[in-house]
Amino acid sequence: MTFRIEEKIILQNNDKINLKKWLINNKYRKLYPKRKIHSLYFDNYSRAMYNDSEEGCIPRKKIRIRNYPNIETSENNLEIKTSSVEGRFKTSKKINDYIYKKYLNFGYFDKYYGICKPIRLIEYEREYFSNNFFRITIDSNINYSLFNSKIKFKDNFDVMEFKSDNLNLRTWIFENTHFTKSRFSKYCRSYFFIN
Repeated sequence: MTFRIEEKIILQNNDKINLKKWLINNKYRKLYPKRKIHSLYFDNYSRAMYNDSEEGCIPRKKIRIRNYPNIETSENNLEIKTSSVEGRFKTSKKINDYIYKKYLNFGYFDKYYGICKPIRLIEYEREYFSNNFFRITIDSNINYSLFNSKIKFKDNFDVMEFKSDNLNLRTWIFENTHFTKSRFSKYCRSYFFIN
């Protein structure tokens, strides 16, 4: 478990036009082909994780199962993202089909939030770039749906995220680039699109 920087930037149309040029000029290389991602978010009966995130409470968590449906070897990963006074960190572990179905049917038990059931499915396409200091992801075609619903709601924004294990670089991003920090939680935004 390591703490890391995760700084998000909402991309407008004008930003996207210049972004690829900026990546080339700053020696970013493409890590993988564009991937489709499915993230299934869990929460308890009172939606405490959503409320804690909206209020900015710490400590708080987000619990999700993520997979890559277009990759033949894709497996389900249980991911727990924690925000605390010390910073943000994420744990991830592969789960087999039996455990996956158990979580879908009976929920996931968290010591702080109790029984958490699958709530929202968020699907999007992700591009990955990296240089010696940062990994950048760009998420586009973001769609939100209730768990087990075929009705999808499309977001009108894309989002870019700077990630690094070097906590000293947190202020560098915004002091040395033209980007503006934004708050963008896909899980929280799903509530805006799905009442």
